[in-house]
This record gives sequence, C-alpha cells and structure tokens, in this order.
Amino acid sequence: MPNIKSAIKRVKVSEKRRLRNASQKSALRTAVKAFETAVTPEALINASKKLDKAASKGLIHKNAANRKKSRLAKKLNALTAQA
Repeated sequence: MPNIKSAIKRVKVSEKRRLRNASQKSALRTAVKAFETAVTPEALINASKKLDKAASKGLIHKNAANRKKSRLAKKLNALTAQA
C-alpha cells in the first residue's frame, strides 16, 4: 500500500477507472453478442453505438471499432441478401 498521499489517490482513481472500463467493455461485448444472435438492424445500431462510444472514450482503438462495425454490417447485409 502506498504511503504518499498522491500515490494513495492514484490507487483509488485507477481502481475506479478500471471498474468503469470493465463494465463498459462488458456491455460492449454483450451488445455485439446480442447482434450475433439476432442479426437485426436494431441490434446493429445498438452495437455500433457501443463501439463508437468505447472508441471515443479510448476503451478500444478507433480502427478496431470501425473494423468490428464493418464486419457486423457485412454479416447483416449478407443475411438480408439471402432472404
């Protein structure tokens, strides 16, 4: 455990951020999995919003978010073209 006041604060702040990041990342994964099972335009919009939000907050890289959104849209378009 740190003894210096600023180091104690850093530990508290970093723990709060870690928990918030873990929660947001979990919600992101849940939204993507919900799209994978449903494959509907509404689920795609929800997953895209979560990906954009995560990228803007620095949770995931911007290009990674765009790549994932592209792959999800590609999956939706392939299924709608079949039907």
